[in-house]
Amino acid sequence: MKDSSCSLDANTQFIESAGRRLAYRTLGEGRPLVLMVRYRGTLDDWDPLFLDSLVNLGFQVTVFDYSGLGQSTGEPSYNPAALAKDAIDLIQALGLGPVILGGWSLGGIATQVVLAQAPQLVSHAVLLATTPPGQLVKPGEALFYELARRENDFEDFVSLFFEPTSEPSRRSAELAWSRLAERSQERSPQVPVAWAAQQLGEGPKNPVFPVEAVLNVLKSTHIPLLHLGADHDIVFPVENWYALSAQLPTLQLVTFPSAGHGPHMQHPLAAARHIAAFIGD
Repeated sequence: MKDSSCSLDANTQFIESAGRRLAYRTLGEGRPLVLMVRYRGTLDDWDPLFLDSLVNLGFQVTVFDYSGLGQSTGEPSYNPAALAKDAIDLIQALGLGPVILGGWSLGGIATQVVLAQAPQLVSHAVLLATTPPGQLVKPGEALFYELARRENDFEDFVSLFFEPTSEPSRRSAELAWSRLAERSQERSPQVPVAWAAQQLGEGPKNPVFPVEAVLNVLKSTHIPLLHLGADHDIVFPVENWYALSAQLPTLQLVTFPSAGHGPHMQHPLAAARHIAAFIGD
């Protein structure tokens, strides 16, 4: 894949906005799609095959590092409002809006904040393995909080993002682990584990995202929403979206079986195709 991967070959670029420098990469040509990464994630935690698949389906994909993390400067924060400001500033500075805005995990929470604060910048929202606002019918598992506080090896990677009891899922994890290691130049520094752990809290919360105003926006928006999830997400169980689905008029749900918190890494081609079909409707 490395010889033909636009995501692995893309140069890191920088743009100044509001007193800090945001690092980003843009791949391909087509409809603009901006992606917001997960907790402890950087530019290099997006699966190259997933990004390449989106490019091949006609999207111009932009990924970026949050303020103060990876290759970006500024004050680091995992407050969803701060992450949303990063996305809003980047979209406006690059002149991209309205965009398809996507977010994985914590990035999906921030995507919902952008949708509430700056709906004029968003044509569609793609949520990857994230949580809705408000009270949950099923909180996350304590295992995530254990794994999220330490440096992670391959077995942790499987437990975090795949389904350890499924052999096909484990094989997909091996392939994704290898793809994520392929980029050799301009890699973003990893998010400091100790700093990230301080932002996390002691254990599963309910609600995770206690912002009633954002939930009210989701209940009234005309912007199409897609959630791609998995049947065993130890971080943000997909059951919480199904519990709300009757109240969210523009929400579509896709749930992968025998999968975990990284469904787009286990099924990169299928996830990209679902997104393309959603945008094409």
